[in-house]
Amino acid sequence: MIEYISQNLWQLWAVVAVGCLILELTSGDFFIMCFAIGAAVTALVSPFTSFYVQLAVLAVVSVVCLFTVRPVALRWFHRNDPDRVSNADALLGREGRVNEAIEADGYGRVAIDGDVWKAKSVDRESIPAGTNVKVVARESTIITVERI
Repeated sequence: MIEYISQNLWQLWAVVAVGCLILELTSGDFFIMCFAIGAAVTALVSPFTSFYVQLAVLAVVSVVCLFTVRPVALRWFHRNDPDRVSNADALLGREGRVNEAIEADGYGRVAIDGDVWKAKSVDRESIPAGTNVKVVARESTIITVERI
Protein backbone atom coordinates (compact mmCIF):
# COMPACT_ATOMS: atom_id res chain seq x y z
CA MET A 1 0.00 0.00 0.00
CA ILE A 2 2.77 2.44 0.91
CA GLU A 3 4.62 1.50 -2.26
CA TYR A 4 1.52 2.32 -4.33
CA ILE A 5 1.10 5.71 -2.63
CA SER A 6 4.77 6.58 -3.06
CA GLN A 7 4.62 5.71 -6.76
CA ASN A 8 1.34 7.61 -7.31
CA LEU A 9 1.81 10.57 -5.01
CA TRP A 10 0.12 12.82 -7.58
CA GLN A 11 -3.21 11.27 -6.59
CA LEU A 12 -2.67 12.31 -2.98
CA TRP A 13 -1.90 15.88 -4.08
CA ALA A 14 -5.02 15.90 -6.26
CA VAL A 15 -7.14 14.80 -3.28
CA VAL A 16 -5.53 17.54 -1.16
CA ALA A 17 -6.33 20.12 -3.87
CA VAL A 18 -9.98 19.06 -4.09
CA GLY A 19 -10.24 18.97 -0.28
CA CYS A 20 -8.85 22.50 -0.07
CA LEU A 21 -11.35 23.71 -2.67
CA ILE A 22 -14.19 22.19 -0.65
CA LEU A 23 -12.90 23.89 2.49
CA GLU A 24 -12.65 27.16 0.56
CA LEU A 25 -16.38 26.98 -0.14
CA THR A 26 -17.01 27.24 3.61
CA SER A 27 -14.81 30.29 4.18
CA GLY A 28 -14.91 32.43 1.04
CA ASP A 29 -11.81 34.48 1.89
CA PHE A 30 -9.63 32.91 -0.85
CA PHE A 31 -6.95 31.82 1.63
CA ILE A 32 -7.38 28.04 1.38
CA MET A 33 -7.72 28.35 -2.40
CA CYS A 34 -4.02 29.24 -2.57
CA PHE A 35 -3.15 25.89 -1.02
CA ALA A 36 -5.44 24.15 -3.49
CA ILE A 37 -3.55 25.79 -6.35
CA GLY A 38 -0.26 24.78 -4.73
CA ALA A 39 -1.42 21.18 -4.36
CA ALA A 40 -2.62 21.08 -7.98
CA VAL A 41 0.73 22.33 -9.28
CA THR A 42 2.48 19.83 -7.02
CA ALA A 43 0.34 17.03 -8.45
CA LEU A 44 1.54 18.04 -11.92
CA VAL A 45 5.25 17.94 -11.01
CA SER A 46 5.14 14.97 -8.62
CA PRO A 47 5.85 12.24 -11.20
CA PHE A 48 9.15 13.95 -12.04
CA THR A 49 10.53 14.97 -8.61
CA SER A 50 11.23 13.67 -5.13
CA PHE A 51 8.91 14.14 -2.16
CA TYR A 52 11.00 16.96 -0.65
CA VAL A 53 10.96 18.88 -3.91
CA GLN A 54 7.20 18.39 -4.02
CA LEU A 55 6.88 19.91 -0.54
CA ALA A 56 9.01 22.86 -1.67
CA VAL A 57 6.84 23.33 -4.77
CA LEU A 58 3.71 23.25 -2.60
CA ALA A 59 5.14 25.87 -0.23
CA VAL A 60 6.48 28.20 -2.93
CA VAL A 61 3.40 28.10 -5.16
CA SER A 62 1.07 28.57 -2.18
CA VAL A 63 3.00 31.60 -0.90
CA VAL A 64 3.18 33.14 -4.38
CA CYS A 65 -0.59 32.65 -4.73
CA LEU A 66 -1.18 34.30 -1.36
CA PHE A 67 0.52 37.45 -2.61
CA THR A 68 -0.68 37.46 -6.23
CA VAL A 69 -3.92 35.54 -6.77
CA ARG A 70 -5.64 36.24 -3.45
CA PRO A 71 -5.58 40.08 -3.66
CA VAL A 72 -6.95 39.97 -7.20
CA ALA A 73 -9.70 37.54 -6.18
CA LEU A 74 -10.64 39.66 -3.16
CA ARG A 75 -10.84 42.81 -5.27
CA TRP A 76 -12.91 41.07 -7.92
CA PHE A 77 -15.40 39.19 -5.72
CA HIS A 78 -15.60 41.37 -2.60
CA ARG A 79 -16.20 44.77 -4.12
CA ASN A 80 -17.39 47.52 -1.82
CA ASP A 81 -19.17 49.62 -4.42
CA PRO A 82 -21.20 52.35 -2.73
CA ASP A 83 -23.76 52.20 -5.56
CA ARG A 84 -24.36 48.45 -5.26
CA VAL A 85 -27.88 47.67 -4.13
CA SER A 86 -28.78 44.45 -2.44
CA ASN A 87 -31.69 42.62 -0.91
CA ALA A 88 -35.06 44.31 -1.27
CA ASP A 89 -33.55 47.59 -2.53
CA ALA A 90 -32.65 45.77 -5.73
CA LEU A 91 -36.39 45.60 -6.50
CA LEU A 92 -36.61 49.30 -7.30
CA GLY A 93 -37.18 49.72 -11.03
CA ARG A 94 -37.95 46.02 -11.59
CA GLU A 95 -41.03 44.91 -13.48
CA GLY A 96 -43.56 42.32 -12.38
CA ARG A 97 -47.11 41.08 -12.86
CA VAL A 98 -50.04 41.54 -10.50
CA ASN A 99 -51.11 38.13 -9.14
CA GLU A 100 -53.84 39.31 -6.81
CA ALA A 101 -55.67 42.51 -7.72
CA ILE A 102 -54.51 45.62 -5.91
CA GLU A 103 -57.53 47.30 -4.34
CA ALA A 104 -58.02 51.08 -4.33
CA ASP A 105 -56.34 52.38 -1.14
CA GLY A 106 -55.52 48.75 -0.35
CA TYR A 107 -53.07 46.00 -1.06
CA GLY A 108 -52.58 43.16 -3.51
CA ARG A 109 -49.81 40.79 -4.59
CA VAL A 110 -47.18 41.23 -7.31
CA ALA A 111 -44.88 38.49 -8.66
CA ILE A 112 -41.32 39.54 -9.47
CA ASP A 113 -38.81 36.87 -10.57
CA GLY A 114 -40.73 34.10 -8.85
CA ASP A 115 -41.21 35.95 -5.54
CA VAL A 116 -44.59 37.33 -4.54
CA TRP A 117 -44.62 40.70 -2.75
CA LYS A 118 -47.37 42.59 -0.97
CA ALA A 119 -47.98 45.71 -3.02
CA LYS A 120 -49.93 48.95 -3.16
CA SER A 121 -50.60 51.31 -6.04
CA VAL A 122 -48.66 54.57 -6.31
CA ASP A 123 -51.81 56.52 -7.27
CA ARG A 124 -54.03 54.59 -4.79
CA GLU A 125 -56.21 53.24 -7.64
CA SER A 126 -57.06 49.61 -8.20
CA ILE A 127 -54.94 47.51 -10.55
CA PRO A 128 -56.47 44.27 -11.88
CA ALA A 129 -54.69 40.90 -11.82
CA GLY A 130 -52.51 40.20 -14.85
CA THR A 131 -51.38 43.82 -15.27
CA ASN A 132 -47.68 44.50 -15.75
CA VAL A 133 -46.30 46.92 -13.18
CA LYS A 134 -43.03 48.58 -12.22
CA VAL A 135 -41.71 48.97 -8.65
CA VAL A 136 -41.24 52.63 -7.73
CA ALA A 137 -40.75 52.46 -3.96
CA ARG A 138 -40.35 50.08 -1.04
CA GLU A 139 -41.36 50.39 2.58
CA SER A 140 -40.32 47.39 4.65
CA THR A 141 -41.73 44.39 2.77
CA ILE A 142 -44.46 46.31 0.96
CA ILE A 143 -43.66 47.63 -2.50
CA THR A 144 -45.31 50.51 -4.29
CA VAL A 145 -45.98 49.92 -7.99
CA GLU A 146 -47.24 51.77 -11.04
CA ARG A 147 -48.73 50.47 -14.28
CA ILE A 148 -46.40 50.11 -17.23
